[in-house]
Amino acid sequence: MMHDFISNNRDELLDRCKAKVARRPHRSATQAQLRNGIPLFLEQLQRTLVAEEGGDDAQSLVISGAAGGNSFNLSEMGVGATAHGRQLLELGFTVDQVVHDYGDLCQAITDLAVERDAPFGVDEFRTLNRCLDNAIADAVTEFSFQRDASRALDQDRAVEARIGFLAHELRNSLSSGTLALAALEAGSLPISGATGAVLKRALHAMARLINGALSEVRTTALGQRTVLSVQALVADAASAATLHAQATGCALTVAPVDAAIEISADRDRIMGAIANLLQNAIKFTAPGSEVTLSASAYGSLVRIEVSDHCGGLPQGSIERMFTPFTQRSTDRSGLGLGLTIARDSVELDGGTLTARDLPGTGCVFTLSLPRNRISGRAGD
Repeated sequence: MMHDFISNNRDELLDRCKAKVARRPHRSATQAQLRNGIPLFLEQLQRTLVAEEGGDDAQSLVISGAAGGNSFNLSEMGVGATAHGRQLLELGFTVDQVVHDYGDLCQAITDLAVERDAPFGVDEFRTLNRCLDNAIADAVTEFSFQRDASRALDQDRAVEARIGFLAHELRNSLSSGTLALAALEAGSLPISGATGAVLKRALHAMARLINGALSEVRTTALGQRTVLSVQALVADAASAATLHAQATGCALTVAPVDAAIEISADRDRIMGAIANLLQNAIKFTAPGSEVTLSASAYGSLVRIEVSDHCGGLPQGSIERMFTPFTQRSTDRSGLGLGLTIARDSVELDGGTLTARDLPGTGCVFTLSLPRNRISGRAGD
């Protein structure tokens, strides 16, 4: 009888299944992988065969299900196979591994029966095939369901992150534009002046972000790289940031920049990165102190630095501060995306963004980009 054969050779059958899995590239059989799979299936198959031998067809169906399965009322075998399919997904296996697991068992039973000269009846083979068919179907169904659910969740998170980035950047531009408009109204300043230019840039940035979102332009796009004057970049960034600094009661100090220093980058991206660093620094700098913006060339690199007076950083915070939705303090007015956006923007143009702590004083963010050497002086 097949149920006696399974009972007497259970360990041998399991060892053969494990050996088959181990021979596949990049796959190995583990106890975790097999916990809800083949051992449980063997026990259920054995009980099904015993029930059928005793004429208890109803009990056989409860254990292993009818031919063709029943997605609305899983058998015991279906429940176990479902757990096995979910487990294989968690372990990083593919759907073919789900099918192969049960196919390996069928081959192991057949091969060992031939070696031991243990013939089985036609009905027993039909039961074996029915059980395998139901187990494979339930395991693959659950595997596919969990895989699709996981992919959908990842897509939702990606969409949420993109929306968060867009909202964060729009809010920054809107804030700059609002402050510029207030300054124009309060001081009767000409729209053609520096404050008017801040307003125009803010409107341009919002239009760019909205158009980019509507056309689903990815942040990984190459962008429009041009040769940029670092002196002009710093001046434009400082114009907008000065209004924010004044609104919070701190000062923005801009160090002189060599007019010959240039980079090749996407202007909007780099301007956005510098703006995020300045807004972050101004937000956390104590009133009455200052934020410093500077830029200089070091060999083949251009370094743009933003220094603040936040009082220093908690131990270990530098490693976390570039993670999306991580905030530097209990102030929850932001989304915790500014530094993440800044780093992503800089890296898209081949640069890096790092931070270092000045204990008791503040911290310094350094944006490093390859220098454009076409017009650079030989001695720089």
